[in-house]
Amino acid sequence: MNIEAQVLYEDNHLIIVNKLAGQLIQGDKSGDTPLLELIKHYLKVKYNKPGEVFLGLVHRLDRPVSGVVVFAKTSKALSRMNELFKQQKVSKIYWAIVSKMPKENRGTLVDFLKKNERNNKSYVVSAKTKSALRAELVYKLLASSNKYFLLEVVLKTGRHHQIRVQLSNKGMTIKGDLKYGAARSNDDASISLHARSLSFVHPVSKEKIEVVAKVPDDTLWKYFEESQQ
Repeated sequence: MNIEAQVLYEDNHLIIVNKLAGQLIQGDKSGDTPLLELIKHYLKVKYNKPGEVFLGLVHRLDRPVSGVVVFAKTSKALSRMNELFKQQKVSKIYWAIVSKMPKENRGTLVDFLKKNERNNKSYVVSAKTKSALRAELVYKLLASSNKYFLLEVVLKTGRHHQIRVQLSNKGMTIKGDLKYGAARSNDDASISLHARSLSFVHPVSKEKIEVVAKVPDDTLWKYFEESQQ
């Protein structure tokens, strides 16, 4: 796998990549080599580093989702990036292809979510439900094709499967997302959710960083990407 082709930004402190749908970020019981280890190997070879390479995971994307992921190359950058995410000083924009047109071209969704650990799925529940977490996102309709609609989604909170469950709850199921009600899967087992861009003030250099990830190599995705140019 050519990790170099996935790198969107790299300096002494951070490496930001465009994760492919299906790539695992951290190790799990599947035993597949995670992106974290692939990037460590890439850095070890590129810089001819002896011993263990430090690489910290700043945030996650679900396995079937593609797009921007940030890793920290130093412990200082890791703790500072964690703080930026915690303080919501990182702007994240997602693109989602959904099967139903939203009732309004733009809107804000606020729900309370509860995660079921057993089936690794989140549900919209009453605000009074024990351990329910408030979830908020803002969406905007960007484009449409014969059967599908492209939404831009900005997260205001970061909950488990938040975009997937909140859009599905409004009937706007993400293409290919069987877990949240899609009629059929995508051929490559991906779901049509892409972390399109990410911007923040670099925690060390203090410069404004903005990265944009190309969409997956897929006809519908390419159609929508071209519609925004």
